[in-house]
Order: sequence, then C-alpha cells, then structure tokens
Amino acid sequence: MDRPALTFTPEQLLAAQGVRVAFFDVDGVLTDGGLYFSEQGETLKRFHILDGFGLKLLQRAGITPAVITGRDSGPLRNRLAALGVTHVHYGTEDKAPAAERTLQELGLRWSDAAAIGDDWPDLPLLRRCAFAGAPANAHPEVKAVAHYVTQAAGGAGAAREFCDLLLQAGGRYAQLLEGYA
Repeated sequence: MDRPALTFTPEQLLAAQGVRVAFFDVDGVLTDGGLYFSEQGETLKRFHILDGFGLKLLQRAGITPAVITGRDSGPLRNRLAALGVTHVHYGTEDKAPAAERTLQELGLRWSDAAAIGDDWPDLPLLRRCAFAGAPANAHPEVKAVAHYVTQAAGGAGAAREFCDLLLQAGGRYAQLLEGYA
C-alpha cells in the first residue's frame, strides 16, 4: 500500500502521541452549530457521516471518544448510541469537571487526553488537555489555544480530521486504512 495521502506536521503528531481519550463538543464540532426547529418545536441536528466513522475508528484504535455538550436532545442521544459512544455528559456548561469525571472513570490523566471545541465554553477543557483542536470555523480565541485547526468546518468533517490526526499520532492510521485497500 502507498503512503497515506493525509499528512500532519511532525510537531502536531508528537504533541498528540499517547492520547487515550478524545473529548468532543457537539454543536459546532459534530454538527454545523446551527439549530434547526421543526414546527412542533423539536430540535433537529445534522451529523456528518465522516465524523461518525472517525469516532468508530478511534474506538478500534483503543482511543475512547467522549462527548461533553451543553445541550441535550433525542437526535443527539440516538446518534451517539448508534456510534457506540458511552462516555457522554449532556447539558453540561462547565466542561472541565465533566471531563475530569471521565478521566477518573478511565483511570487517565489530562496528559492522556485530547479535545476539540469551537467556542469559549470549550476553552477550560482545551487548555488542560495534552492536545487541543478546533474546527476551521471556531471562534478566534479557541483557534489561538489549539495545537491544530482543521481545514474542515464543524459538522463538515472537522471531527474526522481530528480523529485522523490522533490515529496517525498513535501509529494506527495506516494499519486501519490497509483494511480498506
């Protein structure tokens, strides 16, 4: 098999080595950040299939995906359940303590963690993790603390790009890709 087409800088890969848990925000990362409401007032969400597959690949590689979100909805719960994501904190504005609980459950430290977020509520988490990411359309303050800013926007493959970086840093990307050659 040829070398993977996707590449990251050596500095980014080095900073992301050893990640064992990855925290994801939802609105603006796993979705485009828009809120859609039906006539009945139900919140609708749009998820990108690339992002979902990225979360599954992390699981295959032994990296635990965890979600911490300020909102809660049926569609979100359904999507995360379908992806097998079990470490989830819904309706959580103060994200760092929620992440700390997940780290304790997994027997991990902040130095084992990565996170991707797009706005100010994500900053405390991003600043504590060993590796921080931000979607291309994230707020400038979030981009400023990120080790990596994706080329893709939130809800349009940004989470997958982040997952791919973690997989390459962990030395698992090429092996997983080979299964699809």
